[in-house]
Amino acid sequence: MNIYHHLDEFKPVKNAVVTIGTFDGVHLGHRKIINDLKQRAEATGGETVLLTFFPHPRMILQPEDEHLKLINTINERAELLEQAGIDHLIITPFSRDFSNQQADEYIREVLVNKIGAKTLVIGYDHRFGKDRQGGLNELQAAAPVYGFTVDEITEQDINEVAVSSTRIRNALLNAEVETANAFLGYPFFITGKVIRGDQIGRQLGYPTANLQVPENYKLIPADGIFAVTVEINTNSYQGMAYIGHRPTINGMTRNIEVNIFDFNEDIYNRVVRLNFHHFVRHDVKFNGLEALKEQLGQDKIDVLRLLNQ
Repeated sequence: MNIYHHLDEFKPVKNAVVTIGTFDGVHLGHRKIINDLKQRAEATGGETVLLTFFPHPRMILQPEDEHLKLINTINERAELLEQAGIDHLIITPFSRDFSNQQADEYIREVLVNKIGAKTLVIGYDHRFGKDRQGGLNELQAAAPVYGFTVDEITEQDINEVAVSSTRIRNALLNAEVETANAFLGYPFFITGKVIRGDQIGRQLGYPTANLQVPENYKLIPADGIFAVTVEINTNSYQGMAYIGHRPTINGMTRNIEVNIFDFNEDIYNRVVRLNFHHFVRHDVKFNGLEALKEQLGQDKIDVLRLLNQ
C-alpha cells in the first residue's frame, strides 16, 4: 500500500475507485465498504484509493471536547487498512480551511482534480463540505459533469452489520471487550513503549512491563484486569494486563501494565502490542500487598482459563 500524507503528494491513478472517511477502528462496517471498493476496482481494472483525515475532524472543529478518544492511532489505522487490501491511502491534514470548502469546490478540486476519481463508493450518510452541506445528491449531480460514477452503500446494507465506531468505543469504556472485538472483527489492541516502573509487581512475584502510549487521543479501556496476548517482534505471549491507578498503594497516575507469562527478557524501550481478548475483573483496593498478591494468583488462573478455552 502506498501512503501519502497530503493530497498534493498523490498523483492520479488509472480508474481510481475512491472512498472517503475517518474509518476509526476499520471495523466490520468499514470492511463492507472496503470490499465493495475492491470489487469495483477489480471489475474496472482500477486501483483503490482511500482518503482519510488526521487530525480527526472533531479535534479541529470541537477542540473543547476532550472526551473524543479514537480506537486506532493514525499508524494503527494505516496498518489495518493495508491488511484490508487498500492500494493507496491518502492521509490529508484536516483544518478549518479544509472544512470550509463549498461542496462543489470539494468535488471539483479534491475528488476530481487531485484524486481523479472514476468511481466513488460512499456510505448512505456521507457528508462533506462547509456545514456538511454536500451529500449523495450533490455527488450524483456532479458525476456526469466530471465523468465519475457514484456507488452508494445503502442504510440497509450498513445496518445489517449493526456496528459503528461509537458503539465500539462505548463497549471498550464499559469493559465489554468481547462485544467490541466482535464488532471490530479483530482483538482491540494498544501499542506502546515499555518504560521503567517502580517494580511493585516484581516484589509481588508478578513483574510487569509498563506501557507508555504517546498518543493522548488513543482510547484506553475501562480500569481492570484483562486477558491479553502480547506481541513482541514476531513472537506472541499470553499475559494479564492491568489498567488503573493502583489504589492498593494509593497510586496517583493511571497505568497500563502487563505481566507476560513465561517470559523474563529485558524489553525496556521496546515497542509491544497488547491484544485484548477478555475482561476479567474491575479494579479494586485491597487490604495490603499480600491480599493483592493472592488475588493476582487467582487472576492468572482466570486469564489462562479464558485464553485457552
